[in-house]
Amino acid sequence: MDDKIITIAVDAMGGDGSPKKIIDGINDHYTKSKNVKYLIFGDKEIINNHIPKTLNKNCYEIINTKNKVEGKDTPLEAAKRGKDTSMWLSIESVKVKKADIVISAGNTGALLVISKLNLKMIENIDKPALSALWPNKIGMSVVLDLGANIECNEKNLIDFSIMGASIFKSLYPRDIAKVALLNIGSEEIKGNEILKNTYQKMSQIKNSNFDFKGFIEGNELMNGKVNVIVSDGFTGNVALKTAEGTANFITNELKNVFKNNLLGKLSGLINYFNLKNFKKRLDPRLYNGAIFIGLDSPVVKSHGATDYIGFSNSLSVCEKIVKGDLINKIKENIYREN
Repeated sequence: MDDKIITIAVDAMGGDGSPKKIIDGINDHYTKSKNVKYLIFGDKEIINNHIPKTLNKNCYEIINTKNKVEGKDTPLEAAKRGKDTSMWLSIESVKVKKADIVISAGNTGALLVISKLNLKMIENIDKPALSALWPNKIGMSVVLDLGANIECNEKNLIDFSIMGASIFKSLYPRDIAKVALLNIGSEEIKGNEILKNTYQKMSQIKNSNFDFKGFIEGNELMNGKVNVIVSDGFTGNVALKTAEGTANFITNELKNVFKNNLLGKLSGLINYFNLKNFKKRLDPRLYNGAIFIGLDSPVVKSHGATDYIGFSNSLSVCEKIVKGDLINKIKENIYREN
């Protein structure tokens, strides 16, 4: 699989600062990975203006379309814009097997709906989930669902656990996937009936692709004791936004502390490398690239506000997903438990 050329379909017109940041991200990613071809969907004239002369012409192909999904579009409006938008065509290329995976920094709701219109669900999975990587004390965690499904039943949460563990094993094949359900307490009696029933059912699952560790509370999300964290989309989205806001608050407050006076500036200078590493650890660009899982082809959502570095990192996520054979891993593990 390492020698195989991976084809990534790229919606070049979605997100802030596109298509320039998309092309810059592709250029940055290609410097680190040569076994990739990019199918770039969007306005060819505009895209060509941003392609650097140093980028190998054999590594990309531009599929010209003037139409695009707007950030303000509702999912229904986006679907009605037609089948000639850059988002629709990029997803369709995965459907017809011209690409291995698709990525967009565009409208999240539109991406989910258009993906579901084009791609089939994996058999025995009822709902797709939106998952992403979070840093923890000792490594990385996969967290899902982050907003695709407001309400979930026991089967959905079990499916998310299996799919989340499959993502983790695809990205980190040498590590053990340790799954926990996000709850208001760690005791078996805590939480609503769906969570308590899911706990009981998951405790009985044998020979699976993960170790079930029970419940986890919000203040334990980043301690590294588990690496796959499962919740419904409402809870997961609130947790995600809270974590992002807290990270931004801490980073900004530290900046202020070390800029306010001479002593602060001196302390900042002395601790320059420690502070630099701390900032890097909290840099959301390094963890960019959420994955819609449950569909029979992989779809990746890049944060719309990220820069080219963040987009480049999301392309690396695409590459790892394909090399890790994620879809087949999910199918094998889902079928094993059904």
